Amino acid sequence: MASCDRTDRAWIDEAVRRVEADANRSADTHLHVFPLPEQVGDIQLYLKDESVHPTGSLKHRLARSLFLYALCNGWIGRDTTVIEASSGSTAVSEAYFARLLGLPFVAVMPRRTSREKIALIEWYGGRCHFVDRAPEMYAEAARLAEECGGHYLDQFTYAERATDWRGNNNIAESIFEQLAAEPHPIPAWIVVSAGTGGTSATIGRYVRYRRHPTKIMVGDPENSAFLDGWQLDTSDYTTGMPSRIEGIGRPRVEPSFVGGVIDDMVRVPDAASIAAMRWTSDRLGRKVGGSTGTNVWTALGVIARMRTDGATGSVVTLLCDGGERYAGTYYDDGWVDDQGLDLTEPAARLAKFEATGEFDPDLS
Repeated sequence: MASCDRTDRAWIDEAVRRVEADANRSADTHLHVFPLPEQVGDIQLYLKDESVHPTGSLKHRLARSLFLYALCNGWIGRDTTVIEASSGSTAVSEAYFARLLGLPFVAVMPRRTSREKIALIEWYGGRCHFVDRAPEMYAEAARLAEECGGHYLDQFTYAERATDWRGNNNIAESIFEQLAAEPHPIPAWIVVSAGTGGTSATIGRYVRYRRHPTKIMVGDPENSAFLDGWQLDTSDYTTGMPSRIEGIGRPRVEPSFVGGVIDDMVRVPDAASIAAMRWTSDRLGRKVGGSTGTNVWTALGVIARMRTDGATGSVVTLLCDGGERYAGTYYDDGWVDDQGLDLTEPAARLAKFEATGEFDPDLS
């Protein structure tokens, strides 16, 4: 690849400055104590609230890192069309940064992506390009980039390497700093779900680098390949099916998924994710998204395991985005019924937990 001329280098310098200035204008995200029944005892649950980023989700961190990575590698110039394969939230955040730099942006996504996310991408100036099946996104994004001489950001490949997992105000470092004055400042578990796999890779590497005993648990939704790939210790496992929980779960094991830093994984039924999403929203007095439901259901299972083992400590999970983006899906009873999902049993499990502190995550 040819080196940038002086004019291009000046443009890249200014682009990096703008992205870094955006980060400086944004305060760190909050770490909320989540109320648990008194019967749970000396175990605390915390939610890292990523919905307060300027674009409303955890993916704001990823989009910033991907743009900086591409800029510093010389992959994006002043006239580059930026392209991404995304089910929604990453594309929203990337459209924001593309607008910040004055660059055209195209999001390749499944047609079933929520209308609310599509509207946000377009509001930031991005264009949505639809495919019929989620697995078609990758090749179509690469084709469009080749066709127009643009750059395919490829979050699913570069998420784990674009983020500095040693620190530099990444999400893991932030969690540990915010827990410093809490009863159990070193969490027993950090619970996440996987979309690219970048967040679990960043946090898992960080706790090993800092020599913390913290364990990493990943909750995986229905139809996703991550859990089976992890259990089989293979990177080529595929399901060929889309996840109904937007932002997490993939039809293949993505290149950014680093199984070696994960201590345990569980499957979370979609009905449980949606029931936990609604239950969490009621507890917080504000709507959260479906992936947050997956995280909370998984975290309550971890807490149940800790109680069985007689353990105490803190558990941290992520509030990935707000629920406003899912008014026409997860919060719509008609949509839930159309999907053949019955929330009765998981809702009953959550009600029992609230009343007694007892929780059984297994719905099989």
